[in-house]
Amino acid sequence: MINEQYWVRPKDWPTFGIGHNGGPPLDDDEEPPGKRLFVRYAWKAAHAEVWKTPPRDIALFRLRRAAAAGLTYEEYTSRLLDSGRYPQAGDTPRKSEDDAK
Repeated sequence: MINEQYWVRPKDWPTFGIGHNGGPPLDDDEEPPGKRLFVRYAWKAAHAEVWKTPPRDIALFRLRRAAAAGLTYEEYTSRLLDSGRYPQAGDTPRKSEDDAK
């Protein structure tokens, strides 16, 4: 005999729609207090890891490629890390939001 109490949802449980995993809300108003601090810490750590000084050979390689593409080292590295491909001389620069205005 099947015990009915295990198959009925308790009344105090919240109702979620299809595809909801029951996780915490994504609204900024309802975030836990330490979440923003941790996210900031994680982003700063990731930024420091990506922008640490590369070995000499890689830095010189990027510098030569940046000069050939008409970019500064920082612009070249930023585009490389952003897109995952080496910028070329014929690439068109992205338009920023400030250029569109």
